[in-house]
Amino acid sequence: MKKIFAIFSVVVFVLACGPKHSPPPKKPANDTPQHNQSGNITTQALGNAPYFSADSAYAMIEKQLSFGPRIPNTKGHVACGDFLIARLKQFTPDVIVQNTTVTAYTGEALRIRNIMAQFDKKNSHRIVFFAHWDTRPFADRDKENPKQPVLGADDGGSGVAVLLEIARLLHLNPPPLGVDIVLFDGEDYGDAGGKPETYCLGSQYWSRNLPIPGYYAKYGILLDMVGAANARFCKEGWSLKYASSVVEKVWNMAHALGFGNYFIMKQIDPITDDHYFVNTLARIPTIDIINFDPDINPAGFGDHWHTRKDDISIIDKQTLHAVGTTLMNIIYTESYNL
Repeated sequence: MKKIFAIFSVVVFVLACGPKHSPPPKKPANDTPQHNQSGNITTQALGNAPYFSADSAYAMIEKQLSFGPRIPNTKGHVACGDFLIARLKQFTPDVIVQNTTVTAYTGEALRIRNIMAQFDKKNSHRIVFFAHWDTRPFADRDKENPKQPVLGADDGGSGVAVLLEIARLLHLNPPPLGVDIVLFDGEDYGDAGGKPETYCLGSQYWSRNLPIPGYYAKYGILLDMVGAANARFCKEGWSLKYASSVVEKVWNMAHALGFGNYFIMKQIDPITDDHYFVNTLARIPTIDIINFDPDINPAGFGDHWHTRKDDISIIDKQTLHAVGTTLMNIIYTESYNL
């Protein structure tokens, strides 16, 4: 799924990202604080950002898992795609489905669907969020079941679930800027020992064939593997190269909200993920929020990565809450900073 490139020097321009002057906050449509398992209130949202429900996001992971592995050309993949389209249409009428066929490194023709949902599509000031919804066809890092498919609770499921909850909140609390959500397909059908281009097939196609002529967003944020307990999101190399100011904005916001134990102020090597192709092909400055820290775990992405362990048992609501709350605050403070 992801390839580490050689270390290169990245100059990080630390930009002040605190919200500028904004109108008095209005009460969000859902104003119930998120609670942890002990019943204590976790981090409060800043300003007028709605509260992010980790319970709702968790339920959306469970729903995706109910379809089984989401591997292109399988019934479970088709059924899950249909569900995601229908779910997003509950929150906005502006849903675009990009159907295409791509060729896997195995030579197999894969039928994939990229799904794009728009909120306030006429607003020229836009930001975009990405995740991939397919799963790995084989658990190649699993010592016991290397040929079995990966269920993908974290790798695929968690990012999608966070964005589905954000979509629900945007429907209830229309933001004063345009927001797009794009779910990429065909990300994880790649050759572990081959070229990075064998991965991220959906994002490569989307970036070369934008579904909206002339489409552009101020910046993008990719979510990948954002649900495991004790996740560590470091500042990834390509993100710093192409969108350093966005990295600083997001990490500083997370620290202001009390999520510094997740968003680590440390730079790591570049990772070829969907954001790399959005940056280089679509030319939209995009960062990657991804659980990776080689200093903590030799596997980097965690012991469950590309194994059968990637099931609902490794998902932690506090991690979902940290990521979702950070992004909601980015949306509702960015609105007044364009």
